[in-house]
Amino acid sequence: MSLNRAALYDHAEAYLDALVQRDPSRLSWTGGAVVTENNVQLAIGDGTWATVDGRRGYDLKMADPATGQVAWFGVIEEHGHPAIMALRLKIEGDSIAEAETIVTRKVENSPFPSIDTYIEPRPLMLADVPPEHRSSREAMITLANGYFETIQLNDGTIRTTFTDDCERIENGMQTTHNDSFPNYPIAAYGCREQFELGQYRYDDRLRARRFPLVDEEKGLVLAGGFIDHCGKLVDFTWTDGTPVKSFYHFPHSYCLLEAFKIVDGELAAVEAVFIDVPYHMPSPWPGGRDS
Repeated sequence: MSLNRAALYDHAEAYLDALVQRDPSRLSWTGGAVVTENNVQLAIGDGTWATVDGRRGYDLKMADPATGQVAWFGVIEEHGHPAIMALRLKIEGDSIAEAETIVTRKVENSPFPSIDTYIEPRPLMLADVPPEHRSSREAMITLANGYFETIQLNDGTIRTTFTDDCERIENGMQTTHNDSFPNYPIAAYGCREQFELGQYRYDDRLRARRFPLVDEEKGLVLAGGFIDHCGKLVDFTWTDGTPVKSFYHFPHSYCLLEAFKIVDGELAAVEAVFIDVPYHMPSPWPGGRDS
């Protein structure tokens, strides 16, 4: 029996309530439930189950009744210290079969996360997409994957489509049309313009791409994957000739969960939660694909 949106949202709320209570026994788990935190498989009850003691107001949910998946982006507190968390659950029957979390903390990758700017979701991310402006599941995944194709060895070629006002939030901070982003001039440009300039040439590979959740009603795709930087590219130029430097001078990878908003067949907004992981760290989740 498939669960509807309301039931899937209830599962997300029950998980978060149990997490704050530090009591996974409040939830129903399948016998072979797989739980990961920051890309490492853990026993049920390990990790943040011992540290979380609160939750803030940011509340972005998405659901896929066709696959029994639900996701949440928000802010937790661990002993009073805030962190941004992305959560994905897969529900089988009425029990949790998969629980995947990415938790980014201030100690990891300053200036990320930006807790003070992650107050409430953008209305666009929460809004339903009218039926006449929706895309098929397959088209939505193609657009999201095209974003990843555009990032990989970014040379100025656009392999997806953007609305003119598409904005991106990463770990709580807007990284488009943001003149105040420290030491990151590319943040002053929009999504399409950043890629047209070829800023992300240092992103050597976007691998193990997964698209486990497609919320057709909200126009949202949840994706998972890794961005690898081998570190050999330091000095390069944008496509307009501007000289720039890479931030990655050594082998490095990000692990991410990323949400894409799609309206009228275009990416209208992007929201990501990511962490630093060891270079080429493998995924505990099967089925990922590369370019």
